Amino acid sequence: MTAHPPEPLRAPAAPEPPAAARPPAAVGPPAGPEPEDLQSLLTIRHFENLLLRMFAEGRLNGTTHTCLGQEYVPVSLAPLLSDDHVLSNHRGHGHYLALFRDPAGLLAEIMGRAGAVCSGVGGSQHIRRRNYLSTGVQGQSLPLAVGIGMRCKRVRSGRIAAAFVGDGTWGEGAVYEALNMAALWRVPVLVVVEHNAVAQSTPTHLQMAGSIADRAAAFGIDFLEITGHHVPEIRERLAPVVRRVREEHRPAVVQFTTRRLGPHSKGDDTRPQEEVDRLWAADWHRELTDRLGDPFRELDARIRADLEQLAREVEARPPAAWTGSGLPDTRMEYPWPN
Repeated sequence: MTAHPPEPLRAPAAPEPPAAARPPAAVGPPAGPEPEDLQSLLTIRHFENLLLRMFAEGRLNGTTHTCLGQEYVPVSLAPLLSDDHVLSNHRGHGHYLALFRDPAGLLAEIMGRAGAVCSGVGGSQHIRRRNYLSTGVQGQSLPLAVGIGMRCKRVRSGRIAAAFVGDGTWGEGAVYEALNMAALWRVPVLVVVEHNAVAQSTPTHLQMAGSIADRAAAFGIDFLEITGHHVPEIRERLAPVVRRVREEHRPAVVQFTTRRLGPHSKGDDTRPQEEVDRLWAADWHRELTDRLGDPFRELDARIRADLEQLAREVEARPPAAWTGSGLPDTRMEYPWPN
C-alpha cells in the first residue's frame, strides 16, 4: 500500500495589523460576542483577578498562573471542542472555565475546600475532569494529545485531541517528537499556541530562532495565525481548521498572537511598566467597554460581585476530603472514554 503524505502546507497569511491600526470594515464594527461568550470572558477575567487579590491578602497558598489578556482564546475554541479531549497547561484556568463554566469547583480545588473538582489534590495546575486534563510540566500536553489522538483515530470515535502550549514551550524536545508522530501517522491533533511573546521572564525573540510557522512547515503541518480578539470572527476562522483535523486526520497548529497582562505567576512580572501599559491599552476588555457601554459595565460589575461572594462561600467550607481517583482497580483499563 502506498502511503499518502499530508497535503503541501499552505503559506500562512500575512499577520494582521493590530486592531487599533486597522481601518473600519465597510460593513460596520465587528459583531459583539454572544451573551454566553461574554459571560465566559468576564468570568475568567474576574476569576483570575480574584486569585491575584486573594494571594496578595494571604488567603491562598501555593502558586498560580493567570491567563489575563488571553481569555478569548479558550472562549473562542470551547464550542468547537465540547466533546473532544483537551490537554491544558500550567496557565489553564481559562481553558477549564470556558469548557465547564465551573468557577466554584475550580476555586475549591485551588483552595483545597469541599466541592473541589479533584478533591483538592490537583491544585491550580493539575486538573482532570471528563476529557480534560491539565499538567504543569512544560510541553507534556502535546505528547499526551498525540497518544490520545491515535486512540481516537483507531476506534473511529470522531473526536480529536487539542493541546494548549505557549511559545516558550517550543524549547522542549518532546514537542518536536510529538509533532513528527502526528504528521507521520496523520493523528487528529490540534495544537493551540498561546503566543504572548514572553517565556516566564524572557522575551521570546531572545530565546527562539525562526518562527513557529516555519517549525510547523518542517513537518508539513497546516498553520494558522490569529491576531485579533473578536470571538465570533475567530470561531468562524477556526471552524474549518477543526473540521479538517477531525474529518481528514490532519494535524494543525493554530497560533494566537496574544498578550499576557499579568505576571508569570503571582507577583513576579519583570517587564517594564511601559510595556505592560501598552498591552493593557490593547486589551479586549477595554475595547468591549468602549463599544458596548453601560450594559457591558453592568454585567462586568455583577460577575465580579458574584465571584467575590463565591470566594467567601468557598472559604467557609471544610477542607476537601480525598475520595479516590475514580479509576478502575486494575489501573490497566483505558481511563478516557472513546
